[in-house]
Amino acid sequence: MASAAEQLASNLNFAAFAKAEDLKKRIWFTLGALLVYRLGTYIPIPGINPEAFAQAFSQQSRGVLGMFNMFAGGAVERMAIFALGIMPYISASIIMQLMTSVIPTLEQLKKEGEQGRKVINQYTRYGTVLLATVQAYGITVGLESGAGIVTDPGWFFRISAVITLVGGTMFLMWLGEQITARGIGNGISLIIFAGIVAGLPSALSGTLELGRTGALSTGIILAIIVLAVVVIGLIVFFERAQRRLLIQYPKRQVGNRMFQGDTSHLPLKLNTAGVIPPIFASSLLLLPATLAGFSSTTTLPGWANSVLAALGHGQPLYMLFYAGMIVFFAFFYTAIVFNPKETADQLKKHSGFIPGYRPGERTAEYIDYVLTRITVIGAIYLVLVCLLPEFLISATGVPFYLGGTSLLIVVSVTLDTVAQVQGHLIAHQYEGLIKKSKLRGGKRGTCG
Repeated sequence: MASAAEQLASNLNFAAFAKAEDLKKRIWFTLGALLVYRLGTYIPIPGINPEAFAQAFSQQSRGVLGMFNMFAGGAVERMAIFALGIMPYISASIIMQLMTSVIPTLEQLKKEGEQGRKVINQYTRYGTVLLATVQAYGITVGLESGAGIVTDPGWFFRISAVITLVGGTMFLMWLGEQITARGIGNGISLIIFAGIVAGLPSALSGTLELGRTGALSTGIILAIIVLAVVVIGLIVFFERAQRRLLIQYPKRQVGNRMFQGDTSHLPLKLNTAGVIPPIFASSLLLLPATLAGFSSTTTLPGWANSVLAALGHGQPLYMLFYAGMIVFFAFFYTAIVFNPKETADQLKKHSGFIPGYRPGERTAEYIDYVLTRITVIGAIYLVLVCLLPEFLISATGVPFYLGGTSLLIVVSVTLDTVAQVQGHLIAHQYEGLIKKSKLRGGKRGTCG
């Protein structure tokens, strides 16, 4: 089966794509959904003075708002209906995963299969509404505190703005689910991907304009390009890297026939945590500076100003804490999403075992040992990918749009999308082979 799949994958070409009508419909649906998302990032919420808000946002663009604006495709700087983006849903999903591993009732629901997953997904939606409502209300209060940003402050503006922002987030959540079900998959990831890529042309043109005016030298621009290529290659290599553990199954007898034991592999990704560690780390580190910026009317003590200055973006202490938090979240989130004991129990249930290790507890300990070692490499890889662009930006003062986190998201989602498209093409070719074999069988029966 594996060799047949590899052979089909090697034969994927434009001719096969042209015949895959279902895949083309899925791609067009995905593009249409992403177009709707992009249009929504240009529709401002009612009651906002765009010029006053743009001036206020420019003062906070280096904080966490700048990162959220990048993920939201520029919707934050325009205070559009999609300004909250899909981040409340992602936060609710992560919180639900944490609670699933802590609360026995939710853990039991997770083990109940499709029905349990539907209940957990429903809880995640409720959590999304709650988080989005809290964040939206905080945004409205912050907007009213700005000079001239809100044309008519009051409860009417707050309620209408909260409803608009929460509705935008829920619509994006629904749109992502539709892309996953009726498109090419990875709906939520593709929405974030589209938001990041949408700002790339203006960022590149801005960098080239700085080079034309002499603000940046040609050598620095070339260094940026070379570094981006190196980081992309590094991401592709490590995101595809796996540690495969050999799994054996014993011989079994069915009737009078004896079947040989099968072998398979348990793939352990080098970076099990994905893009969650850098997102969490950068959000937590930029949050104090952003809150301090919003409370500009309040005088902070001297020690607080010193701490904020030391934790400023690009400062050595910021880099140190950033690296440490990436490593922490890499191990923490890996422990949440992958349970060696559950994996060992599943192998034991299906009579599988790792050679040299007894099924059960010893197998779980070995899987945990291997996972810990490869997570060390994965954490180092995340630190390098996220800090190399930061060092360049800090050393040269280049307003480079694609940092390590955004590059990681863009490349990872691209790899996943290509894999999804190849999977649809392979399934289409399998269906074609099955239909041909049925037609041949039917013809032979008729002739007989």
